[in-house]
Parts: sequence; structure tokens; C-alpha cells
Amino acid sequence: MTADTPITQDVLTIPRKLPDAKKVNIVGLTRDGLRDALLAAGTPEKQVKMRVGQIWQWVYQWGVRDFHAMTNLSKAYRAELDDKFEIALPEIVSKQLSADGTRKYLVKIAGGHEVEVVYIPETDRGTLCISSQVGCTLTCSFCHTGTQKLVRNLTAGEIIGQVMLARDDLDEWPEPGTGTGENGPRLLSNIVLMGMGEPLYNFDNVRDAMKIAMDGEGIALSRRRITLSTSGVVPEIAKTAEEIGCLLAVSFHATTDEVRDKLVPINKRFNITTLLDALREYPRLSNSERITFEYVMLKDVNDSDADARRLVKLIQGIPAKINLIPFNEWPGSPYQRSDWSRIEAFADIIYKAGYASPIRTPRGEDIMAACGQLKSATERERKSRAQIEAEAGL
Repeated sequence: MTADTPITQDVLTIPRKLPDAKKVNIVGLTRDGLRDALLAAGTPEKQVKMRVGQIWQWVYQWGVRDFHAMTNLSKAYRAELDDKFEIALPEIVSKQLSADGTRKYLVKIAGGHEVEVVYIPETDRGTLCISSQVGCTLTCSFCHTGTQKLVRNLTAGEIIGQVMLARDDLDEWPEPGTGTGENGPRLLSNIVLMGMGEPLYNFDNVRDAMKIAMDGEGIALSRRRITLSTSGVVPEIAKTAEEIGCLLAVSFHATTDEVRDKLVPINKRFNITTLLDALREYPRLSNSERITFEYVMLKDVNDSDADARRLVKLIQGIPAKINLIPFNEWPGSPYQRSDWSRIEAFADIIYKAGYASPIRTPRGEDIMAACGQLKSATERERKSRAQIEAEAGL
């Protein structure tokens, strides 16, 4: 070989920098999941229970996102954690503030998809309405989200991440070293799974996220401060009682199968009788006080005196309250809100039968944040009123 001979090398022998291994996101791991991840990363088994407790408290009680700020861990261990793990939340793309104080967040998750989250301040509580899916598979005809196809389930981290983002925005993480309740009444005191998606079609991730929310050494919300709303996925209702134990709300909305088939199409699989049979067992299995029946008031569809009397008869024997929801209109919606006098007359029949029948005050309508109005911008399917009415069978 002469000095002018070009030097060649087999491409397989050329040293190459391997891509960094993807860090494991701690957010969304259960205690057992975090324990397994720490063991796999080299944490000694004798230390792992203590380390889980320490990290859990930093992340979920104090909202810390930097391992190097976890001062009761050694510097060497903090560096190891930073090398192998991350504390990553979904990203707030935009925030809208309603005239009534309601906040609506557009939140970006992995894959560039977006979901919507709503915070509703009230005099005695602050309620966060969170999403469990991108889109929804149920196509309830009165619901704006229902006109959007299901894209995917959210992970447990993306679900609990919505709670953490809202606490960031409300600036209500306690200072490290202080207890959760030491800063006065909570701004975010309640969670409702009433945003985008059907929670019981994403059961495992919803369960894990709510277990994190209820953990006493973290966000520490009582199970009675969490309400899961379902359209009636009957096979999962008993599991919800046993494995989550939170309060249950049911999107009921009709008193005959004929009408409910159109409003809530899952009724074709699990009709009113089947659903009510499952609901009668829920308070006993979950030790809950009562079930909330959600009933959207649709003009000349489900708002007659006869409907009110049928509703009372149907739920007889179930500890319950009935939330009457004035319909929140959205572009292209095929329904109208019941007249206020009609809603009050309906409520009066239920009240005289012995059931609480509060009429929900519409909140955040000016920013499309009210019940049934959520629909993320990037996943929007543009449908005409005629298309929506045809799909609803109207």
C-alpha cells in the first residue's frame, strides 16, 4: 500500500455513537411500577421502598420536576436518577379564561394530539374536568366531543399529568417540607372524569391515574372528591367500585330505550334495564353514598312531565341525585336547550319524589368549555348539521 492509496474501512467496524436510551417517565407509574423501575435501574432492594416514598413525595406532594432538587437523596443517587428517568408532563398549548373564571386548557400529548381540560372555580370548591381519551368512540348525538372520532386512549401519565398541570397553573403546590393541607383550602379540590372520552373504555390507565391522585402521600384527594362519569359500560361498573371506589356519575339523559338509543348509542348494547341493574349494586360495592344521574335537558326530546315521572320510577331504590344539565349548544348541534320554565317544572317533579335535583349552572360557555362542548382543535372533524342529525337518527 502506497502513501497515496486511499484507506478504506468496513462500515460495520466504524465506531458509532449509539443513541441515548429513552428515559423512563416517572409520571403515571404506580408505586409498584416505580419500585420495579428503580430496581431495574440498579437501586438496591433494601433501599427501594424508602426511595419510592421519597421520590413519590417530591413529585406528587410538592410538584418538583428536577431530581437534583430532591435534597434528601444523595447527590450521586440524584445523578443516577437524572440519567435514567424523567418527570415529564403534557404541554399546555393554550389557556382560555372565561368571564366566570372558568379556565380551559388545550393540552398536547405524545404524537402531537391534543385534549381539553377545564377548571371550574366555585365558592366552596375547585373542580377539574379531565379527559381520558383523545376523541371518543361513543358518538352521543348531543355531545360535541362525540362528533370527533376516537384517536387513542390516554396513558396514566397523561391523565394524572392534567391534574399536575392545573396545579402548576394555579400555583398551589405546597412548599417542600410542608403538608398538603397546610396552605389553606385547596383551589383544586375535586376531579371529575367528564372531559373527552369514555373513562371505562380506558379502565386500567384511569384506575392507575386515580390511585395516584388519591395517594395520601401525594396529591391526596379523597375518593369522595373524585367522580367518574360513564355512559354506561356495564361490564366495567363493578370493577370501578372494587378497584377505584370513587363516586360514580351516569350519563343517563333519557327514560325510554327508544330515545336513549339515539342520544347515547351504547344503550343499544347495554339498555336501561341492564344499566340500572348494575347501578343498584354500585353503592354497596364501593361504599359510596349515592350515584349521580346526569340528565341533559333537550327541548321537546326528553323534557316532558311524563319523562320526569318515568325517571323517578326507574331509579326507585337507588341512592341517587339527579343533575339536570341545560343543554350547551355548539356549532351544528341538532338540539336546543329546554326552556327554563320547563327545566324548573321537571326538577320540581323529581324534588317532590324525594330526590335532590340541582340544575347545573352553565359555566364557560363563552370559551366552549361547558358540559358537552369539549373538542380539541387539531382532531376536529367538520360535519354539517345535516350529517350530525343523520348520524343521530333524527
